[in-house]
Amino acid sequence: MKIFILRLMFALGLWSMPAAALAQSCTFTTTAMSFSGSPLPGGAINATATLTSTCTALLGLFRQVLVCPNLNAGTGGTAPSGARTMLGPTALQFQLYQDSARQVVWGSYNWAFAARPPAILVDIPALLGTGTTVTTIYGQILPNQTTAPLGSYTSVFSGAQTTFRYRYNDSNGCVSSAGTSATTNFTASLNVAKDCLVSSTNVNFGSHGILSSNVNTTGGVSVTCSPTTPYSVSLGNGQNGTAPTARRMRKGTGSEYVTYGLYRDVDRLLPWGDTIPTNTVAGTGDGLARNIPVYGTVPPQNTPSPGLYTDTVVITVTY
Repeated sequence: MKIFILRLMFALGLWSMPAAALAQSCTFTTTAMSFSGSPLPGGAINATATLTSTCTALLGLFRQVLVCPNLNAGTGGTAPSGARTMLGPTALQFQLYQDSARQVVWGSYNWAFAARPPAILVDIPALLGTGTTVTTIYGQILPNQTTAPLGSYTSVFSGAQTTFRYRYNDSNGCVSSAGTSATTNFTASLNVAKDCLVSSTNVNFGSHGILSSNVNTTGGVSVTCSPTTPYSVSLGNGQNGTAPTARRMRKGTGSEYVTYGLYRDVDRLLPWGDTIPTNTVAGTGDGLARNIPVYGTVPPQNTPSPGLYTDTVVITVTY
């Protein structure tokens, strides 16, 4: 009877080894994805987050744990195009990617769109060992969202939004929900602050002989400011001038000048200078370019010698 019991225990021990060899446990941590920049220029804004997968396995020497890090839409949901969105004053579109070129979307096995998660492999270095793999998540605020209102935008990934699955690598990839379930949590965010952009069109008076009458022309200033942002546009007195209507164009490095003025109105009655709010142009941004004419006049004056006369005027946008 005693021998029979020992043999039974030995048989049970052999039977249990495959189950023990398959034991593995994984945890996941993810850093925040904090975007920095302004959508006003119309370009994309990039950021990254780091996913750390740590797996421990019993009798796992020379084995690999397959991690399928499924990321769903996030709390902001998705646009019809499949872009993820952040919640804020309006829906701000962004996306998560598997690659630095931001071409392969990071999705989920139960994602409503075609994108799937990457397959992450964690090497187990010992019989009772722990392995770690660090993976970069690439994010992008999508371009052409210049009218995004000021404020904070966020999308949270946690719980059901991050249904990670893991199992020993069976070479079948991340095409199903097979494996043990775990989660992580992180937030994607962007704060849209006040911003303005400015560009200009030169004021070119052309070629003239005797300066015996007014010479008029028009240039321009283009200002783009964030929605609801008040701003003022100032024009400096140039390199040689003393007042908005007494700016001076200079011939080369010499001492000959042509006096001119810049104005805010087509009748040339409102000089354009740099004293806010007396002689500047004000507005409120909406995320779109506002084109403001600059009216120039060369008044009658003693005509200097022939040549090219130029000046540089600094444009300042205060917001």
